[in-house]
Amino acid sequence: MATNGLRVGIGYDLHRLQPGGPLRLGGVDIPFDRHWIAHSDGDALLHAVIDALLGAAALGDVGQMFPDTDPENRGRDSAEMLATALEAVAALGWQIVNVDCIVFAQRPKLLPHRQTIRQRLADILHIEVERVGLQAKTGEGIGPIGREEAIAAQCVALLEEGPRT
Repeated sequence: MATNGLRVGIGYDLHRLQPGGPLRLGGVDIPFDRHWIAHSDGDALLHAVIDALLGAAALGDVGQMFPDTDPENRGRDSAEMLATALEAVAALGWQIVNVDCIVFAQRPKLLPHRQTIRQRLADILHIEVERVGLQAKTGEGIGPIGREEAIAAQCVALLEEGPRT
């Protein structure tokens, strides 16, 4: 079946929060009074991007590539994990067209950090910042996100056939 050389992947991640900061989100440390409860550094945005890329390339998900049962992944930098996932995707002959992400958080407000996060994602992914979309939504005070118990992220990635690395 022809795919016209395009693939789409969707990623999602959610992590609980605990007192203490800063909060690493999108590979950027943001001043905040809470941080992730997670096996790695817990960067839910980067984990969602990893899942979107791996899903589009039919390579599984972040938990398969970086299992929390592996002690090597304890406290691991999610930016390094994303770079490794990107290498695996590129090795199959795929390159990124764009990514579009949503962060679901009551706080911190992301608007002051939006451009810095977009640039960091672009740098990790080796694409222009114009190809990185980033939106933020609150929990409207409802549920674990609204009560500031958790932050979630979603990402969609579009890949196209390109040179194999």
